[in-house]
Amino acid sequence: MIEAERRSIRAELDPPFVIHQPAREPGPVIFCSPHSGRVYPEAFLAATRLKGLTLRKSEDCFVDELFASAPGQGAPLIAARFPRAYVDVNREPFELDPELFSEPIPAFANAQSVRVTGGLGTIPRIVADGEDIYAGRIPLAVGYERIERLYQPFHRALADLIEAARQRYGYAVLVDCHSMPSTIVGQPHTARPHMVLGDRFGGSCDARLTRLVRSALAGMNYDVQLNRPYAGGFITEHYGNPRQGVHSIQIEINRALYMDEDRLEKLRSFDKLAASLERLIGRLVSDAAMLGSAAPLAAE
Repeated sequence: MIEAERRSIRAELDPPFVIHQPAREPGPVIFCSPHSGRVYPEAFLAATRLKGLTLRKSEDCFVDELFASAPGQGAPLIAARFPRAYVDVNREPFELDPELFSEPIPAFANAQSVRVTGGLGTIPRIVADGEDIYAGRIPLAVGYERIERLYQPFHRALADLIEAARQRYGYAVLVDCHSMPSTIVGQPHTARPHMVLGDRFGGSCDARLTRLVRSALAGMNYDVQLNRPYAGGFITEHYGNPRQGVHSIQIEINRALYMDEDRLEKLRSFDKLAASLERLIGRLVSDAAMLGSAAPLAAE
């Protein structure tokens, strides 16, 4: 299985991500789409018990396309090509699930996180609706291969983008872009807001950034919630360090705004939402300089 995995990664996921760079010198704002990848390697398709749309339930479908206007406004956009069900870069490097692998988990791994317990570790055991991805356990070496070939290069590239902006401007702004189901599993009539912003309860960015994003979206008549139920995942928490000049905020977009969640197809409203996000990107790019003007403010 491991040799098939290596061949598949080399043949189908080289490169494992794309970085859309601005034509001009990049500004301090960086956009990241870690869960919109849709290249499913043949070795993975052979190993999974799931087929078709069921396997794709964990995707943040089309999120990279929603933010595609970023480079044209001076902001790099990094997007994974591999799917979240294959390896999840919004996790610690080794959040490994003891129930997934055929060998014991190494002592250095985090096998006790809430995400691992729920089956959604670095190498997920289930897709978003709770179905098992594999018929049985898989070799630990397969997980290591995905982490080494896909996860680690993605994070090196993202860290380089952030550090380049920080060196050039004295600060950097990372916007981590995601989508969320329109309803909660088991509560089909519970509607979610249009968007949820996550700033780790004020820990990952200056409060001015959170206010800017929230105000801009509310001004376009979107219902925006803060930190509940999503306060930001590993990427937001790991890179967000306001005292070191790195500000990170997560945006979760309600999928009902732009796609058919059963067919995984764009709705006519996709272009309207993309236009709204283009305006948001413009505001961030033009107003981000405020974050380099003073010491970080306290959280709201």
